Amino acid sequence: MSIPGKIHIDWSTYDPGDGFDAVIGPGGQPRPAAAELAHTLGELSPKELADRQKAAEAAILEMGITFTVYSEGENIDRAWPFDIVPRPIARTEWDGVEAGLKQRLRALNLFIDDVYHEQRMVADGRFPGALIKSSKNYLDACQGANPPHGVWANICGSDLVRDKDGTVYVLEDNLRVPSGVSYMLENRSITKLVFPELFRRQKIRSVDDYPAELFNMLVSLSPRPGDDPEVVVLTPGIYNSAYFEHSYLARCMGAELVEGNDLVVGDDDCVYMRAVEGLTRVDVIYSRINAEYLDPDVFVKDSLLGVPGLIRAWRAGNVAIANAPGTGVADDKVVYTYVPEMIRYYLGEEPILPNVPSHQCEDPETLEWVVENLQQLVVKPANESGGYGMLVGPKSTARERKEFAGLVRKNPRNYVAQPVITLSTVPTVIGRKLEPRHVDLRPFILQGADMYVTPGGLTRVALVRGSLVVNSSQGGGSKDTWVVG
Repeated sequence: MSIPGKIHIDWSTYDPGDGFDAVIGPGGQPRPAAAELAHTLGELSPKELADRQKAAEAAILEMGITFTVYSEGENIDRAWPFDIVPRPIARTEWDGVEAGLKQRLRALNLFIDDVYHEQRMVADGRFPGALIKSSKNYLDACQGANPPHGVWANICGSDLVRDKDGTVYVLEDNLRVPSGVSYMLENRSITKLVFPELFRRQKIRSVDDYPAELFNMLVSLSPRPGDDPEVVVLTPGIYNSAYFEHSYLARCMGAELVEGNDLVVGDDDCVYMRAVEGLTRVDVIYSRINAEYLDPDVFVKDSLLGVPGLIRAWRAGNVAIANAPGTGVADDKVVYTYVPEMIRYYLGEEPILPNVPSHQCEDPETLEWVVENLQQLVVKPANESGGYGMLVGPKSTARERKEFAGLVRKNPRNYVAQPVITLSTVPTVIGRKLEPRHVDLRPFILQGADMYVTPGGLTRVALVRGSLVVNSSQGGGSKDTWVVG
């Protein structure tokens, strides 16, 4: 109900352009899942909108929600960038996305297991074996290993984008050390403080059970299922950019947060944690360390982050590691292009969620076409993350394209080209008004004895007008994600 004389947010001035907006649909009308949100925002004055954003930022500072960026050789802790306007998704639509994410992770895990065993997909001519041999994330020490339930990637964060026609695409799969779920959980806590009335008026699926689901999944990996398993979170330490998340999840699960020097492998090939009272056997390690640093006896010899003998204990089946070493062989933007074929090969199903159309630069004809059309494409290195090392053609200079063409020609296996996707938008607080900003979405999928998908996930937002770069390390922010209905 409007208050006489009060200036409200005017949706008629909000222009999402020709893209897909999560709140305002065709004709300027709110989408059904966003009706309550649009009404509430419309009832706020510009000052009230700005005040609620400031209240959220104050709560973030008080709660100590931070992330680390690396700048000029220094580690800088910054307050987590958060926008109060959530991204609503209809429950009926989300059900299809969830099914597609489960299908995708099942196929990826079957592929990884096949890579480290018979390589049937290669033998049958459905996947090029050269991509495995040239993968920097293929680990020979994992050949023949058998992680619990045959699952290598227990935690996956798949990045989703929606094009202007509404199609949801999988942009990439993060299978090695996916991060961001703690911010998803904290975003929900902050949003409940800012918009408590909206949680009373409609059914929004909860995300609060993620730590319990994560712990139950980790427990399902234990080599001693009959006992009360000891689960630890292995972190590189306080200088890691995701350390806030490591400590947050350990605290939520009631698990010990450990570094490599807190663990030791005994003569019995079991892993033990050093404690005041002595050594305690560890059953499951939730590792937040890249696999090549896990064991100096096997991988990087001078690593101070890992535990000597850990791979030996893991291969013996005396400890579970999530995600399993070797998982990164499928966390490759070139291998990504084959995921739809993996789904058909291993599951006998058609993919529910499509890939973004992609071009492999290793093919000579494709390479020349990509180099000639760099201005129209997004070109990504196979194994970088955080938005680093890629070229966004329409935003690039002639000099940048020339330099990038040289990089692609020098190592074509390392690059994949994609068309520019017009990322969908969500209204975002800019000063005292709402403006559309581009977003992506990272849901988190768990697979152990069972499967679980977060309802929604971490929506990342490009806070700069027109930008498609959503990574927090490069100026992006985040939003709460609501599955409504």
